[in-house]
Amino acid sequence: MPLLHRLVRTDSAVIRFTIDGTPCQGRAGDTVLTAVLCHAERLRRSEFTGSPRAGFCQMGACQDCWVQLDSGERLRACTTPLAEGMHIITQRRGSHA
Repeated sequence: MPLLHRLVRTDSAVIRFTIDGTPCQGRAGDTVLTAVLCHAERLRRSEFTGSPRAGFCQMGACQDCWVQLDSGERLRACTTPLAEGMHIITQRRGSHA
């Protein structure tokens, strides 16, 4: 069950992306964090404890919302705008599932 439910910008342009290989759709103006949490109950799991993480400060200061693109680039989900065709990886290989 998704953590967030869209209430506004339902008519904004659709942006297609994937989360861990699963096709998804977000909306123009979404951050990566918003887009992921509209499809999932968590952003990722802690690499240290396995506990669910969903971002904390929402302004790019706390380091809690790091995700990776399939290119290997790491980014802060709370401050990165969603872009068409992003392939977002929420768990590094070998991390907790």
